[in-house]
Amino acid sequence: MFFQALNEALEEEMQRDETVLIIGEDVQGGGLMVTGGLLQKFGPERVMDTPLSETAIAGAAVGAAMAGYRPIADMMLADFMYVCADEILLKAAKWRFMHGGKPNIPVVFLANIGGYAKVGCEHSQCPESIILHTPGLKLAVPSTPYDGKGLLKTAIRDNNPVVFFYHKQLLPAMCDVPDKEYTIPFGVADVKREGGDVTVIATSYMVQLALEVARELEGSVSIEVVDPRTLEPLDIDTIINSVRKTGRVVIVDEDTTRCGVSAEIGMQIMEKAFNSLRAPIQRIGAANLPIAAGYMEECILPQPKDIVEAIEAAIGWVPTR
Repeated sequence: MFFQALNEALEEEMQRDETVLIIGEDVQGGGLMVTGGLLQKFGPERVMDTPLSETAIAGAAVGAAMAGYRPIADMMLADFMYVCADEILLKAAKWRFMHGGKPNIPVVFLANIGGYAKVGCEHSQCPESIILHTPGLKLAVPSTPYDGKGLLKTAIRDNNPVVFFYHKQLLPAMCDVPDKEYTIPFGVADVKREGGDVTVIATSYMVQLALEVARELEGSVSIEVVDPRTLEPLDIDTIINSVRKTGRVVIVDEDTTRCGVSAEIGMQIMEKAFNSLRAPIQRIGAANLPIAAGYMEECILPQPKDIVEAIEAAIGWVPTR
């Protein structure tokens, strides 16, 4: 399962490097199951519970990173990162540049993202665009347990600050995860499914929705699903190669379409592969509204039917004179 893959990554890196430590709210109790059992294996000096203060968690992690440790700051929910934006967006992201490149800041900000759990707007957001708009931060958004483990190990070993977002709906997801040591480099997208009619670029949990739609439409539309895996750095080359093959593009991301990930990727495609497009780019994302609690959530967040309609629009588009 996804949470087990992340747990394995944490355990393996803590065994490999004694400077790796975890700090956050309820990390000793296991939080969202990701840190379960680590207290018993590594003790309270390396698995440290904190008060409910995101600013303290992020600030302590940045300080520990500058002091030679490799801290993992478990922010629990990505929504809570707004509370400590100064520590993440201004301190972690900027201090290496501000001090002449002298200090390494090898910190990982680990956080859960996403909706579809009916828990309201302060526990359901995907704030990727905030991170992307902050030079100095890397951003990983895995969609499978295999990718989650490999990317988290890479994040922990990186000498730069990394934001690692994992989706709450992916926690029970299952796939084969090797026992042998492996990492996944940042900036290398993965083509989850090959196809020839339309390219669907999807992130995190949206990858699973896109694959579901691709299976549903199999036989009528050949859909290629591209998963960037990391948004900073972004493997635009793999995306462009797919676009040049299919000529049609649908971008699916759970962040808002306004000023979101889909807007950025869409613009880069326009800049680099405009002449390859056979139809306008279609974008699917959250509406520009706070995420409602309860059943109204589905009116705001992307649904499989939205992806189907976007694919049909891209396939059926005819230029007007």
